[in-house]
Amino acid sequence: MACDNSKDQSPKATCGTCGDSNCSASKRKEGENDGEFSNRQKLQSRLCRIRHKVLVMSGKGGVGKSTVAVNLATSLALEGKSVGLLDVDIHGPSIPTMLGLEGQRPVGGEEGMVPIELGSLKIMSIGFLLGDPDDAVIWRGPMKMGVIQQFLRDVDWGDLDFLIIDAPPGTGDEPLSVCQSIEGLDGAVIVTTPQKVAAVDVRKSITFCRQLKVPVLGVVENMSGFVCPKCGEVTHILRSGGGERLATDMGVPFLGAIPIDPQIAEACDNGQAFIHHFAHTHTAALMHEIIKPIAALDSKNEQPKELNMKIAIPLADGKLCVHFGHCETFALVDADPAARKITGREDVVPPPHEPGLLPKWLAEKGVGMVIAGGMGQRAQGIFAEQGIKTLVGAPVDSPEKLVEAYLAGNLQAGDNTCDH
Repeated sequence: MACDNSKDQSPKATCGTCGDSNCSASKRKEGENDGEFSNRQKLQSRLCRIRHKVLVMSGKGGVGKSTVAVNLATSLALEGKSVGLLDVDIHGPSIPTMLGLEGQRPVGGEEGMVPIELGSLKIMSIGFLLGDPDDAVIWRGPMKMGVIQQFLRDVDWGDLDFLIIDAPPGTGDEPLSVCQSIEGLDGAVIVTTPQKVAAVDVRKSITFCRQLKVPVLGVVENMSGFVCPKCGEVTHILRSGGGERLATDMGVPFLGAIPIDPQIAEACDNGQAFIHHFAHTHTAALMHEIIKPIAALDSKNEQPKELNMKIAIPLADGKLCVHFGHCETFALVDADPAARKITGREDVVPPPHEPGLLPKWLAEKGVGMVIAGGMGQRAQGIFAEQGIKTLVGAPVDSPEKLVEAYLAGNLQAGDNTCDH
């Protein structure tokens, strides 16, 4: 484990002086030489002063991941948080351009390299270190991992509430280096676009996070419809809803959808943060709603949405009941999606069947999702009004096996057995 990263702590030169005997950097690892031990302590001393670390990633390029990272960081800064934005896209750094910082150069200070500052936002990118913006960075994995660790270890980030880390697309060297270097990442925000070809790749990002035990804070669907700059009407150029279906299938929160808005492109080209310079727009309001669960990480009384959930499964003879409205009992299964495990189960008898009654009854019991064999479209709409997600077409099986398959991301849903 790493030492407590509360802002009240002020580590000195290394974590060896922070006084926490449980800190992973307080003792030398087996086979670690003096230089490796010193570097690891220095890295941990930086990270201990950062309360929350959030990785923004996607399995596919061109989905607007850096746009989400820039606006997430800017929104948190506008709320009065101390925020750092780290661009670890070594081969295609876009953060300097998107914030109008091209040509800026960081300088050295007493505590390390000083990041570029834009208001209360601290930014670091390989783009600041290139002699020419057209220069190509032709590095293999070890060199990329080395510079990412330098950005974390040798940059004077100071005390931060949040460090937002913008990773390149895919599940390769850069995101792997971040996850291996930072103990206790708060989680990852996964960005996708609505169409199937993007969602297929993004599933790999969620699997990547689970294999590395990094919580998935949620999925953002970008480019979800086109906003007409004249009338404001939204036209779905790409298929809509792919991000939400992906989140439901993989058992992670859906944070929201951002439309294709010409003003977003205008802001990026002008080196402006859209959420700040176009704050009055409907799209900016949508972004603020998406960012709320991330900002809530800084509240001691709030937890990431993915930490626990209650799933309801209609039963007949101890297994899933094909016809939702005719079940004998409901299994209410408590689950921890981050750990992909079941934490509890309670079987309850539903009230007498009446139209619209079950969704309200389950919502009062804290249910956030229903796995069913069949359910009519009208019933699904009523559940949605209660804030309950539905997955239909599930096979007849025990509640434990269904939930375990759902948490693992491999629950195979078939046809909806109810068509009304």
